[in-house]
Amino acid sequence: MKLMPQEVEVWYLIPAIRREISKILVKDYKLSQKRVSELLGITDSAVSQYIKLKRANDLKFNGKELKQIKETAKKIFDDEKNAKKYIFELSLNLRGSESLCELHRKQDPSIGKKCDICMNK
Repeated sequence: MKLMPQEVEVWYLIPAIRREISKILVKDYKLSQKRVSELLGITDSAVSQYIKLKRANDLKFNGKELKQIKETAKKIFDDEKNAKKYIFELSLNLRGSESLCELHRKQDPSIGKKCDICMNK
């Protein structure tokens, strides 16, 4: 299936970011699932599914990407009112990332190794 980069972001990247941030905020910062759902603008059940790894498991981040996600989770914890802004910035930073490009190539084998579609910001 040939997916546009924007489709990969919406269907895979944003849910995977929410998954990781949910896990960090609940486990490391001891926020309730309800509070995390409010911060991220998603349902309590979505947070529960992210934490139990029942949702958004197609995209796996590497260590460098996880570091960026952890930094974003800290920003959200420290400055809750700007949570959506921080997630948006993170999604822009992860556009064209190694993990996202690898997933996109799996979804669309016609994409070559030298693809730079997402890097044209």
